[in-house]
Amino acid sequence: MRQIISCDGYAPGPRPFRPAAGPARIALYSHDTLGFGHWRRNLLLATALRRLDPAPQVLMIAGMREAGAFDLPEGVDALTLPAYGKNSAGDYQARDLNLELGELAALRAASIRAALESYDPDLLIVDNVPRGAQGEMVQALTALRARGKARIVLGLRDVIDTPEAVRGQWLRQRNHPALRRWFDEVWIYGDPNFYNLVTEYSFSEEFVSRVRFMGYLDQRERLVSAASPAPQASPYVLCTVGGGRDGARICDIFTQASLPAGHYGILITGSQMPASDRAVLRARIAARRDMEMLDFTPEPLRLIAGAARVVAMGGYNTVTELLSFGVPALILPRTRPRREQILRAERLAACHLVGMIEPDRLTPENLSAWLAGPPPRPERVREMLDMSGLDCVRARAFELLYPNIRRICA
Repeated sequence: MRQIISCDGYAPGPRPFRPAAGPARIALYSHDTLGFGHWRRNLLLATALRRLDPAPQVLMIAGMREAGAFDLPEGVDALTLPAYGKNSAGDYQARDLNLELGELAALRAASIRAALESYDPDLLIVDNVPRGAQGEMVQALTALRARGKARIVLGLRDVIDTPEAVRGQWLRQRNHPALRRWFDEVWIYGDPNFYNLVTEYSFSEEFVSRVRFMGYLDQRERLVSAASPAPQASPYVLCTVGGGRDGARICDIFTQASLPAGHYGILITGSQMPASDRAVLRARIAARRDMEMLDFTPEPLRLIAGAARVVAMGGYNTVTELLSFGVPALILPRTRPRREQILRAERLAACHLVGMIEPDRLTPENLSAWLAGPPPRPERVREMLDMSGLDCVRARAFELLYPNIRRICA
């Protein structure tokens, strides 16, 4: 099997690069069906890529309306698609529009193709799903590849799912032919010494030839421009459940837990939590003097960075936020329909970087006990994990965008 390319390697793509007039153009696609993790990851990448010199223009394609609530850096704009949702079995459906799934998929596919053909990017980074949700990227990818200009990259998080689930999913979704047909590279935002996606899933040599392990994405860069709520003066415990669609039980237990003496509690429910569940939680918190609730904040980073402890689910972005700032955290990983979060959390807990309780086993009593007990040791993160992902992304994007310029980005 061929050697995996690290972020400082170089393997020229198979197609000639034709530089565009004016600033280079980057497009970032995320399908965004449950929570905000894919969008947040792409927003972090967009912000980092804008630091290249010369600075590219960045168009983000987002699959949820909440994207409009986020502050975008200068030189970055977003196209927001009508949203998919997922039911309890993990199947797609229209989130808000009264459309059949096929109608919504066709609407989104046409919108994506029109935008990318008009924007004509030099680099396209597709997040997580090679063909897009419901195959919605196929038309756009075919059109861009026919032009022969854009470099096309698939970006993957560190863990996808169990090996059996991933192999089955990639066969059903025809991801391997998609990689052969449209993609130049695969960027994995993780550390192979922690979780080697290639060997875990027994991916083929053809897949390996495109892979670059970039390292984890250090979220501290976001803090420079993060316009989030000011932290409390007193020590506080933060509970956050992403979009909140499946986080009501965790939030309910948090509202019943005992906080350490002198600590305050802040609960972020997420905008996707049903209004009826938020109403129940608001009534519980109204009976306490040591806790408050936020329905949604587009940028929780300062709250996370300033917390004494954080109780959270185990998505990639949430976990990298916690690791980046060295915040003692209890991870309550989602276990269905995917096992991605628990696989990540179990390994981190085995390294004593986080605490972990499976959500079905969470009670007010064991949450209170964890809050009162000794914290994990997140200060060891940088000894154990490669957190240089943003630097590697910038360096490789620079090589792809400006092959004749030898300057390195700031």
